[in-house]
Amino acid sequence: MRTAIRPPAVPLVTVDPYFSVWSMADRLSDDFTRHWTGKRNAMTGLILIDGAPWRFAGCVEPNAENYYTEPKPMTQTEFQLTPLTSTYWFEESGIRLKVSFTTPLLMDELELLSRPASYVSFSVRSIDDKPHRVQIYYDVTGEWCVNSSDQRVVWRRDEVGGLVMLQMSHEEQDCLHRSGDDVRMDWGQFYLAVNNAADMQTYIDSADIRKQFVRNGQISQSGGMAMPQAVRDHNVVMAFTWDCGEVRADEVSNVIVLAYDDVYAIEYFGEKLQAYWKKSGMSAFEMIAAAFAEYSGIMARCEAFDRQLRQDGIRAGGEKYAELLALAYRQAIAAHKLVTDRDGKLLFMSKECFSNGCIATVDVSYPSIPLFLLYNPELVKGMMRPIFQYAQSEAWPFEFAPHDVGQYPLANGQVYSGNAREGQMPVEECGNMLVMAAAVCLAEKRADFAKENWELLSGWADYLLEYGLDPENQLCTDDFAGHLARNANLSIKAIMGVASCSLLYGLMGHPAEAERYRMAAKEMAIKWEHMASERDHYKLAFGQEETWSLKYNLIWDIIFETGIFNERIAQQEVAWYLTKQNKYGVPLDSRETYTKADWLVWAATLASDQEQFARLIEPLWDALNETADRVPFTDWYDTKTARQMNFQHRSVVGGIFMKLLKEKRVR
Repeated sequence: MRTAIRPPAVPLVTVDPYFSVWSMADRLSDDFTRHWTGKRNAMTGLILIDGAPWRFAGCVEPNAENYYTEPKPMTQTEFQLTPLTSTYWFEESGIRLKVSFTTPLLMDELELLSRPASYVSFSVRSIDDKPHRVQIYYDVTGEWCVNSSDQRVVWRRDEVGGLVMLQMSHEEQDCLHRSGDDVRMDWGQFYLAVNNAADMQTYIDSADIRKQFVRNGQISQSGGMAMPQAVRDHNVVMAFTWDCGEVRADEVSNVIVLAYDDVYAIEYFGEKLQAYWKKSGMSAFEMIAAAFAEYSGIMARCEAFDRQLRQDGIRAGGEKYAELLALAYRQAIAAHKLVTDRDGKLLFMSKECFSNGCIATVDVSYPSIPLFLLYNPELVKGMMRPIFQYAQSEAWPFEFAPHDVGQYPLANGQVYSGNAREGQMPVEECGNMLVMAAAVCLAEKRADFAKENWELLSGWADYLLEYGLDPENQLCTDDFAGHLARNANLSIKAIMGVASCSLLYGLMGHPAEAERYRMAAKEMAIKWEHMASERDHYKLAFGQEETWSLKYNLIWDIIFETGIFNERIAQQEVAWYLTKQNKYGVPLDSRETYTKADWLVWAATLASDQEQFARLIEPLWDALNETADRVPFTDWYDTKTARQMNFQHRSVVGGIFMKLLKEKRVR
């Protein structure tokens, strides 16, 4: 089924924060493909149909010499986005070409989820009842394995067990030598792998080989270039050609694998950790071979998952909601890296993309968890373990929860605010950790995970009891809005943190303590309503008249079925939001016209009926469909213009799954 939304960016190869490449255009041939940061990670796809050249992927090079040799783009006739696959259809000269990009991020099999291998499949057939001679060329550039194109690469070609594996890497291998936000990996090995067959030829050369293919469908085996080469000097590419032969009505297909072995993935408190898929000693060649061997079965599973998620999304929130889920799914996962600590415990490390590059940020994990609670709660535990580890160490000086554990990919201690108290988020992060702990333990129907970390969790609950109801001047997760005292929505988080402590005590078999914290949360909620009430809605901050905000933290009272707050509050808030809606959604609060996509969906999920929910989230669909900013799903945008404020490729879009979580209930 054709996708109705025009994504601002289309996920193509989406594995982790470094290996994540997108098309930021309407057509695959309108622009170079790009890393999520916007830097060029190009691919080029060409096709000869009866000797006439066409281009289906990649952009015309911006210099005069190449401009006249690059073939015209094929007509892109259709596009489909599913949670795991992005598919383009093209037609020209009696031939229909289908190109699909699949990253099998299936959360029920962590080895597969962690596998840094993504499929590109090609299918062609005649659509005019005539045979046509077809040849296909495809390449990826050395830009994929360097931080900047002035860096030099080396390469090699291997034939292994029926496969040809082309490999390229930066000449200087220094794993985990840099951290930051707008950076790309320049260590490890990048692979393009194909089946070793007579109709497949492979090349590592300059991009000039494209001209040879366009002219006559043949590429001379010149012996290649001398190593190393700066990427930008010769636009070094790994390429293959596929001679499809005489194509008739029956479809002919082929598949390749793009893979990246990062050697070491994360530095965790001084220890270099490998990616999860390496935990049993699997080599990169074995990993790629497994991707080919399991292709048919994996694709069947991906297609079944995509169908089910679409059905679930439509049932929960309608067609447009289902499309939002499809656009969010791969991004939310690919903003993480899966590793294990020295004890074999899972760590699911997020990168705070296009913000400051922090790793394992608590208030980035918190909005993302609806997706992971639905499909594998163990991943939520993997998000939380680094915070517990850090908070238990002598390096953490405070009685409240940390914000992060470093800057991706170096998880060696907080860099956010330099450990200064005034830059922390005490109520925010304590509330987040308690809610996440309760959510994952309820999902698993046991409290073992909370017990392991109970000294910290119970201490954070007591912190919220003392300081959470009427927060002092401090940051919350919406730190771009600045410090705010007496934040009413932050107060709700504190109250739900205390309620979460009650739930955890209940799961641990301590009914008296559970009741004590439940009653404390109820008393706090009664006081909250008195302080926050303003006629037909509730204030942004206690004592600030004529203000309002999205009370997105209230959703956990519904998810947990705790009944801490009066049901009337959510109903009044939803009715108020509908009166404050701009063209592209409800602002985050009364101060500005911008909003957060995750919080908008959480606030909409407070609605008691589908019609209200649809009215609140459809402007988000419109914003993504119409924005002029061609970037991966931004969660911070202006509700009047649909323009991106900042942020892209962040895991927080996992929060879009909140309505689906509400329908299935954690409990």
